[in-house]
Amino acid sequence: MAAVLRPYQTFFPQLGQRVMVDDASVVIGDVRLADDVGIWPLVVIRGDVNYVAIGRRTNIQDGSVLHVTHKSSYNPEGNPLLIGEEVTVGHKVMLHGCTIGNRVLVGMGTIILDGAVIEDDVMIGAGSLVPQNKRLESGYLYLGSPVKQIRPLKETELEGLKYSANNYVRWKDEYLAQDNQSQP
Repeated sequence: MAAVLRPYQTFFPQLGQRVMVDDASVVIGDVRLADDVGIWPLVVIRGDVNYVAIGRRTNIQDGSVLHVTHKSSYNPEGNPLLIGEEVTVGHKVMLHGCTIGNRVLVGMGTIILDGAVIEDDVMIGAGSLVPQNKRLESGYLYLGSPVKQIRPLKETELEGLKYSANNYVRWKDEYLAQDNQSQP
């Protein structure tokens, strides 16, 4: 069984080099995955009424749902979903028409709504809700529903953001190597 990569109108997902999209995931429409992206099982990415761009070395973990906001008279550009480089998106996260910087960890079960902007080097604790149009400042831990700034990140936590991305790239590569060995 192969991952489901589906067109929407004239748009088809674009994959960089060494990208893994798990067989049990669905990627639809104008979705742009940069090099070394890992899309894990049961992820849905729908780039139908706007586009989704995911930066290199980013991982989207099991059960996450990624979507966009359509263009309208009150929001002429809509909200694409923009995810930076070396981002770790935990299990069962919902991202909708938001912008996420580089080296961000989005904790399991978090929801980030339209127009929210997450700057570089941020950790969002599990189960958080980031309201519409909220900006999370670089260098902090955020937690809660709605999310609140808790404290500055420690140096070890900043390093941990890179560590997480590196681990997921390594695991993605192991999965790809295993899949290549099992091909006839």
